[in-house]
Amino acid sequence: MDTRRKGEGQPAHADAVQADPHRWWGLVVIALAQLMVVLDATIVSIALPSAQRELHMSDGDRQWVITAYTLAFGGLLLLGGRIADLVGRKHTFVIGLVGFAAASAVGGAANSSGMLFGARALQGVFAALLAPSALSLLTTTFTDPRERGKAFGIYGALAGSGSAIGFIVGGLLTEYLDWRWCLYVNVPIAAVAVLGAFALLHDRPGHREARLDVPGAVLGCGGLVAIVYGFAEAEPRGWTDPLVLALFASGAVLLTVFVGWQTRAPSPLLPLHIVRDRNRAGCFLTMMLAVIGMFGLFLFMTYYLQVILGYSPVRAGLAFLPLTAAIIVGSTQISARLLQRAAPRMLMVPGMLLAASGLLLLTRMTVGSSYTGEILPALVLMGLGMGLTFMPVFATATAGVAPRDAGVTSATVNTSQQVGGSIGTALLNTVATTSSAAYISAHLRGPATRAAVVPAGVVHGYTVAISWAASVVLLAGLVAGLMVTARAPGRGARSETPVPESVR
Repeated sequence: MDTRRKGEGQPAHADAVQADPHRWWGLVVIALAQLMVVLDATIVSIALPSAQRELHMSDGDRQWVITAYTLAFGGLLLLGGRIADLVGRKHTFVIGLVGFAAASAVGGAANSSGMLFGARALQGVFAALLAPSALSLLTTTFTDPRERGKAFGIYGALAGSGSAIGFIVGGLLTEYLDWRWCLYVNVPIAAVAVLGAFALLHDRPGHREARLDVPGAVLGCGGLVAIVYGFAEAEPRGWTDPLVLALFASGAVLLTVFVGWQTRAPSPLLPLHIVRDRNRAGCFLTMMLAVIGMFGLFLFMTYYLQVILGYSPVRAGLAFLPLTAAIIVGSTQISARLLQRAAPRMLMVPGMLLAASGLLLLTRMTVGSSYTGEILPALVLMGLGMGLTFMPVFATATAGVAPRDAGVTSATVNTSQQVGGSIGTALLNTVATTSSAAYISAHLRGPATRAAVVPAGVVHGYTVAISWAASVVLLAGLVAGLMVTARAPGRGARSETPVPESVR
């Protein structure tokens, strides 16, 4: 019998994508775009002290350089995923790249803090188009379980280490050029990715029957903005201030109405069957909680290294290199190799325990801590833990997704990541600043003690916030252990091969 006739009735496109000799180069393009999106959440962090001085930002407002990006990104990702499903992932990918480059150029030219905040928010808008289309292209390009595992290992490593890589690149650009180049650098990267996308990436037509759920986008994004803004305002106003409480209440109401609307919307922004799946819901929640802890580490260690220990931007960026290396090792050399034989939670739970251990070590920081003796071991533990976790989260959350839901599922993974970053940055910055203020107020005995008390108070605030981050990461491990029940792909887990679009 001629076995080549098996499946003859199926379209050639799915097989052509699988057999495409350029698919690994296509992965390079997708990874380059994803790296740009992820590292941009932190690349400006290492330059934040310089930007804060030049643009005259207050300590309370400085977090909006990060939060404006992650909030717009996370709040609009679901809409971006639906746009990718509607018009096609490749087209959305290219539009996102071009818009992201333009917003980066505006941010680099900013002459006021408001202009910078606006440009960062605009970057987040276009990142919300770019990220879900990138993950959808990856999902539909690599359908063989073995190749898929390798591809997601690389993708997970970039998603996890991109933030740390941003510190290194940001340090080099800030010290040897100017902090503005932390934004300008996206322009040539996006140009290369656009050219690569036209040459190497393939796409199926968009789902023309899909409709955009604009009310859902307004409700969802509005709820997130209210909650994050509430965390930010808690620092100057206090947790019991009427405005802060009103923001939290309105955010909760908007998100509740959003969920109710999704049950009856003609084309829901987030089809609830996606989050009703226990494994996906567990992955989404694990990712959000893990990133809260991760962004807390990045924010405070940046200022600790530069302001307290007196590191230059380059030296501070290089100090994060062990974290980056550990994330890559954990993702590509451990998780990617074990996921075919180990259940996802058998990687995710130990990963979160390792990451929490690293954060707990950092709660012992003082004004005179040694990098090699105290900071380095914590960064390595944190990196290995995040690397062990991110790869199975991405692979499990997107496994077995119907092509019509690939965009919105990919967007939900990224949404959980960016919402975690937004909440983590606003919440932990508020915890740190209020704890520092309380410590300084309690210990300051006059001008003569200020030089010793203020740095000690700042570090105290960092350690309190990091202890909160460690608690959140432990909660992420508990969620992964209880909710993610999928078995290893090689032991009867549900298929990771998406349903061919032609047989829907």
